[in-house]
Amino acid sequence: MPSASLRLAVVGAGAAGLAAARELRREGHAPVVFERAAAVGGPGSTRPRRRRTDPLGAAATHSSLYASLRTNLPREVMGFLDFPFVASAATSSADPRRFPGHEEVLRYLEAFARRFDLLSLIRFETEVLRIRREPGVGWAVASKKLGEKGSGEEEVYDAVVVCNGHYTEPRVATIPGVDAWPGKQMHSHNYREPEPFLDQIVIIIGASASAVDISRDIASVAKEVHIADRSAPASTNQKQPGYNLWLHSMLQIDRTQEDGSVVFRDGSSVKADVIMHCTGYLYDFPFLGDDSTITVDDNRVDPLYKHVFPAEVAPQLSFIGLPWKFEYDDWLAEQCSYPPIEEWRKLMYAASTKNKAARPESYRDEWDDDHLVVEASEDFKKYL
Repeated sequence: MPSASLRLAVVGAGAAGLAAARELRREGHAPVVFERAAAVGGPGSTRPRRRRTDPLGAAATHSSLYASLRTNLPREVMGFLDFPFVASAATSSADPRRFPGHEEVLRYLEAFARRFDLLSLIRFETEVLRIRREPGVGWAVASKKLGEKGSGEEEVYDAVVVCNGHYTEPRVATIPGVDAWPGKQMHSHNYREPEPFLDQIVIIIGASASAVDISRDIASVAKEVHIADRSAPASTNQKQPGYNLWLHSMLQIDRTQEDGSVVFRDGSSVKADVIMHCTGYLYDFPFLGDDSTITVDDNRVDPLYKHVFPAEVAPQLSFIGLPWKFEYDDWLAEQCSYPPIEEWRKLMYAASTKNKAARPESYRDEWDDDHLVVEASEDFKKYL
């Protein structure tokens, strides 16, 4: 016997929100998707987002995408299982590279939304202000159209699905003395292009994908770029070949000073113009109150059953897209009577990770897994 149709609120129209909306409607439910930006895409959106805190002025932009950004995974791995991310007219492709620019990802998500007729479900430029539980009734969702006066409107839904992503609330490193340091601080969230850093000395904190990309980008115009990496050995202080770029251990930063110096533990120092925090993001659900029953501590959301449901209010509140592991994806697919993630996809992810370590400067344009690309292409024929 089919389940009763429910009216559901989905927060966010990025990849997770679009997939959730499609599956909920397939099950006969009536999802309403709230998206603060003017278009689908999650991090690809460019409208400012209101924050409870605003580290380093990050609220100036909602998007965390810089001009030169390309994916750090091959497009074959990234696509939805039954809507491949291929360079074709069906996905509105304009960038056929295997590791395309961020605009291509946005075009793909827009094509997905059109293909499955999801746009009519989305309330664009609408911010979710708060969500509260109404015992015995459902969940009251207060929302407001951007630019409109007043307190917005409140509607009651049977359940809420949270898909607001992880790239909005910047995480910032703690550096002794930085409050009195006279230079400019910023987060990678605000970075767009290298030209403003012409002839400057820049310290980048972090060594993840954004730090690697941005440091190389800025090194093309800056006087010096210094990377502080917490995973580097404590004694690290070395110039990188081919760049005006130095690598230090984050453990080596002792303090900053009022004269603009950043002092390392070995006694050396650099008079820097900019400190850029490429330090990732914090999980943030500002619209949820204590009645959601969850807490967030260092990006751990508790208590959730299998990273989806808070046990006390399940299944009326759920979170989509928190874990990152294939093992988890396979378990979840099994619970939903879907096949596991394809083996070629797992192998391609592993091959790409290995290639990135071996060719950090060129992995997006040189690779050794063409046999997996062929296997993926054959698999995609089922859906194209």
